[in-house]
Amino acid sequence: MPLHDREPTTACSLPAGDGMDNTAASSHPTSQSQSPPGAVLIHTPPVHAVYPITLKFEEVVYKVKVGPNGVRNGWCGGGAGIGGGGTEKTILNGITGLVCPGEILAMLGPSGSGKTTLLTALGGRLRGKLSGKITYNGQPFSGGMRRRTGFVAQDDVLYPHLTVTETLVFTALLRLPDSLSRQEKVAQAQRVIAELGLGRCSHSMIGGPLFRGISGGERKRVSIGQEMLINPSLLLLDEPTSGLDSTTAQRILTTIKRLAAGGRTVVTTIHQPSSRLYHMFDKVVLLSEGCPIYHGPASTALDYFASIGFRTSVTVNPADLMLDLANGIAPNSKHATAENGEMNAGNIEQEQKMVRQTLVSAYDKNIATRLKAELCIASDMASYGGNGHARDTSLTRTKEQWSTSWWWQFRVLLSRSLKERRYEAFNRLRIFQVISVATLAGLLWWHTPPSHIQDRTALMFFFSVFWGFFPLYNAVFTFPQERSMLVKERSSGMYRLSSYFLARTAGDLPMELALPTSFVLIIYWMGGLKADPAAFFLSLLVVLYSVLVSQSLGLAIGAILMDVKQATTLASVTTLVFLIAGGYYVQHIPPFIVWFKYLSYSYYCYKLLLGVQFREDEYYECSKGVMCRVADFPSVKSVGLGHLWADVCIMALMLIGYRFLAYLALHRVQPK
Repeated sequence: MPLHDREPTTACSLPAGDGMDNTAASSHPTSQSQSPPGAVLIHTPPVHAVYPITLKFEEVVYKVKVGPNGVRNGWCGGGAGIGGGGTEKTILNGITGLVCPGEILAMLGPSGSGKTTLLTALGGRLRGKLSGKITYNGQPFSGGMRRRTGFVAQDDVLYPHLTVTETLVFTALLRLPDSLSRQEKVAQAQRVIAELGLGRCSHSMIGGPLFRGISGGERKRVSIGQEMLINPSLLLLDEPTSGLDSTTAQRILTTIKRLAAGGRTVVTTIHQPSSRLYHMFDKVVLLSEGCPIYHGPASTALDYFASIGFRTSVTVNPADLMLDLANGIAPNSKHATAENGEMNAGNIEQEQKMVRQTLVSAYDKNIATRLKAELCIASDMASYGGNGHARDTSLTRTKEQWSTSWWWQFRVLLSRSLKERRYEAFNRLRIFQVISVATLAGLLWWHTPPSHIQDRTALMFFFSVFWGFFPLYNAVFTFPQERSMLVKERSSGMYRLSSYFLARTAGDLPMELALPTSFVLIIYWMGGLKADPAAFFLSLLVVLYSVLVSQSLGLAIGAILMDVKQATTLASVTTLVFLIAGGYYVQHIPPFIVWFKYLSYSYYCYKLLLGVQFREDEYYECSKGVMCRVADFPSVKSVGLGHLWADVCIMALMLIGYRFLAYLALHRVQPK
């Protein structure tokens, strides 16, 4: 019987005792507590999802604007609409599908066919001109649905200096609800480690570009484990086998298959699976340039293509044949193997276009009708219970509700930040850099006599310059380097932006304050500055104050630009201008630009340090037997020694303003 004449084979039904109870939803990790700690799931029955979800997507269309010269191939219906001098390119063109609990839907297609875009749309993370209808048990995407969805991106975004256990424990502490104790959350992380077979590398660091860590397959399992901590009902994976050898890829997919067997709805993109991987899928969606050309059981795909005239004479991997067809290459194509490529280039392109048109027409005629019937059946199932709506009201809540409190998020994020940056912050090179500069400067200014007012003011300015610029250049890297992690974790609803911002900036303070303290401790006494403990502590406080202001400006620059190269360029220009306007090099600034020095925190730091060391009525020996007022010395007179508390307040405004600006800039980094 031809495939398109068969009865619909998909019927999604919610099991008895479907887990729609809100109490279960709030404590789902404890559903696994009966398993002994350390048990490997492959030897035990699969853990069932708390709330089975039927995913439907109907006529999904997604368009983006490209440049004025952008071109859209409109062979599958719906072309490009030109407006505003640009072109709208259709990325997804009328995609329809259905996935039931316990099934794995694989989305196949060449690069650029729209697989990742569709997966992102199904996860509620796609922004832009998206039309069509995507429902979860008949309901639209919501905050409650987000907390039941696990999304594993193609790139494994993980902290390199954390171990596997630390990575999963911190994720559990942030994503699991407050109804669970810390011990229960840690136990849940340990169960996931055992479930995914990560026990052997549990205490190994993730690793990164600069040092070796766990293997690629283990990294992928860690990424999957982060999503499995919440026991998701819907699991979305983008190229989970990308870059892995065939054996590791099969292990990953076997794990995914086992997770689906617990009643989860699984959707994955995959570029070119091997034959044994392909036969592990329940359903397949084949895309070609954003258009669907097949949707149905993986086991009957070859029969379907044979029924519409694309039969192969040799035994092939079904995925290979399907990818050839998605590229417009028919089985046993003569043009594809022509010797003279240049002469037949036009014919090959024409043939590929005809093949795609044939496949799209066959899809509309044969599969689209079957899909509509399946969607109708699924719609009836969604009204299970007679009221037409799922009973779990958490899926329809629109207001964002966090799993944990603000204070808990701050504590966990601060602890994670300190652990992750302990190797980067307190590395030997940075410590050597600061200590060596302090020692060398101390030798150059060794016991400067009080009469050498020029050298003493120069030392004050060196303090303000070095600790005005060194923290700034370190801070500009903070948010650009963590952008991908911030997007990933906030897309999962792990924490508030405010808790992340304060924890992340507070995590930098130990290093940012420890090194300048050591610096001042060395150079102050070697340089022969005012030998008074009160003066020393005040000078130290001024330097630390300047460090915080400088770091705030660096955070703001990095958060606004979110690009390391652009941020460092702007930081270089800013520091150069602040250096010149700091009050030491130029004492007589023209009136029309004199206001510029009041924007420089180096100016205020320099002035405060001078105020600690000197008084307005103090004198020094300017020449033999001649005493001069310190306040009249050019580099002191240019900044003055009065209104010091006003300068402290101005720096406080800079400190708060720059950090608030950085926080506002981070709001532009929207979760997907």
